[in-house]
Amino acid sequence: MSTTTPTVVLVHGAFVDGSGWQPVHDILTREGLDVAVTQHSTQSLTGDVAEVQQVIEAHDGPVLLVGHSYGGVVITEAGTHPQVAGLVYVAAFAPDAGESVATLIAEPDPNAPVPPIVPRKDGSLVIDRDRFHEGFAADLPADQARFLADSQAAWGGAAVGTPVTEPAWRSKPSWYVVATDDRMIPPAAQQGMAARAGAVVETVAASHAVYVSRPEAVADLIRRAVTTVSA
Repeated sequence: MSTTTPTVVLVHGAFVDGSGWQPVHDILTREGLDVAVTQHSTQSLTGDVAEVQQVIEAHDGPVLLVGHSYGGVVITEAGTHPQVAGLVYVAAFAPDAGESVATLIAEPDPNAPVPPIVPRKDGSLVIDRDRFHEGFAADLPADQARFLADSQAAWGGAAVGTPVTEPAWRSKPSWYVVATDDRMIPPAAQQGMAARAGAVVETVAASHAVYVSRPEAVADLIRRAVTTVSA
């Protein structure tokens, strides 16, 4: 690979951790790309951005940030870092300045499924275990979805409610994987955010867990983004 080829930094979303990126990671590393996977708490946007920026700065040269779901908010805020060459959104939120997950979902599409998110006693959010499969990962085998449901991490209010200050997609090139069977973030909302960001769009028939169920398609768009920013 050339010295201008970026390191791919995979940023997970809410309710899961970085291990879900393994299929995408394995495809990309077999092709000779350098890949890093973040492990951030999803408790506060500020903390998550700081952790991702630590990962960015641990590498010499440019990086390509890839964010799934809430990870899209993180890369939108962290992506203004000077080492970031581009952004890839995977069924992700891509907020504008002043927007947060809370504001983006404040007026839900009445024709879209309601995500099975429930509060814990401490106010953080999780997905109902019995509805995790249908809501988050309908195209995964039941046993795999069950493990994701049983191992999920809670999503903190400071991550949901903190707005983005300066959206990186306004100054960096972006790409977007739209999951057409998503029951967490409506596909129409994904299309709208991608269009607003001027992103190159790849439409994939998959659930919200597209990065697990369709890793080849996700890796393909990442590969295209790498090629573009390396040119």
